[in-house]
Amino acid sequence: MSDEDITLTAGDAEVTVQPGNGGRVGGLRVGGLELLRQGKRFGCFPMVPWCGRIRDGRFLDGATVRQLPLNAPPHAIHGTARDGAWKVARLTADEAVLTYDLVEPWPHPGRITQIVQLTEESVTLTMGVEAHDSSFPAQIGWHPWFNRNLGGPAGQDVQVAFDPAWQEERGEDHLPTGNRVEPKPGPWDDCFGMPGGVDVTLTWPGQLAVRVTSPEAWVVVYDEQEAAVCVEPQTGPPNGLNTLPRLVTPLEPLEATTTWSWTRL
Repeated sequence: MSDEDITLTAGDAEVTVQPGNGGRVGGLRVGGLELLRQGKRFGCFPMVPWCGRIRDGRFLDGATVRQLPLNAPPHAIHGTARDGAWKVARLTADEAVLTYDLVEPWPHPGRITQIVQLTEESVTLTMGVEAHDSSFPAQIGWHPWFNRNLGGPAGQDVQVAFDPAWQEERGEDHLPTGNRVEPKPGPWDDCFGMPGGVDVTLTWPGQLAVRVTSPEAWVVVYDEQEAAVCVEPQTGPPNGLNTLPRLVTPLEPLEATTTWSWTRL
């Protein structure tokens, strides 16, 4: 199948999936309201095989130190899969299955599968990383850019509500120091721990409330930009290939999921 944009529909909900633009969700419309910031680098992109920044672009892979390109100098950020074209493996009216084969600069062969499932009240994103012949550390996450304001006469800025167990202390290099601190008020570009599962509610008063959930225990919240707010469930903290690696083996893939469910207000 081609890498042209795909539209999934369920009731008055529509999702645009962009295989050729890093396998991202390019748009999510509910009742005609666009929830995601538009543009080639926005929407919601998969962060894989790592999330956030890796310090100096280096990580320990067994006994080998690997060096990745510094695409956010002095660090490497957000994985490699968002830069590639994905393939469409299966498509129905309300579900798309995409795959991406890992290539250089990632040092190990493997395959990523992402499933986008739409209902009238929610969208669920599921991702898996498979190793072909050698084990490697990896992370999975999603980086949605939710519009701060949905526009229209009722348009008010979004309110973000969540109750994390801790906040990862952020160093001057924007990476966690390893210390856990009491959650602080925003603005944020910070990672939080939610050991019972990610649960963050975005409310656009008088319009919609969207609940972002995931069984994973980590979420980055980024609201320092005027146009958008990011709520990023992930399988570990930034720099996690070094501090909290999850090993993918030929027998045991790494899998994660997140659901965004909405309520009309």
